[in-house]
Amino acid sequence: MTSEFLPGTLYLVVMRSLRAGPLHGYAIAKRIKESSEELLEVEEGSLYPALNRMLAKGWLTAEWGTSETNRKARFYSLTPEGRRQFEQESQEFDRLVRGIHLVLKNA
Repeated sequence: MTSEFLPGTLYLVVMRSLRAGPLHGYAIAKRIKESSEELLEVEEGSLYPALNRMLAKGWLTAEWGTSETNRKARFYSLTPEGRRQFEQESQEFDRLVRGIHLVLKNA
């Protein structure tokens, strides 16, 4: 199932996927899909432009390496600024979800 991401949430799930260490694009998409129990699927047409924007913002770095299938791949890592951004956006997202939950429960 492919789900649409709310604005900004793609950055959030990509940054979370990279917290444990560097991954190439396909591995990022796979980690998001697996960790969401296949509820979320990131298409290449969304993922790679987002990764490039995150590189430009200074949240990620990238290095060329070899994937587990012995192919040349670009591996992405969180920068210290990216880690701070993740913490900030994660807190904001939690507040938003809590607010929506309260409206659904109490309205």
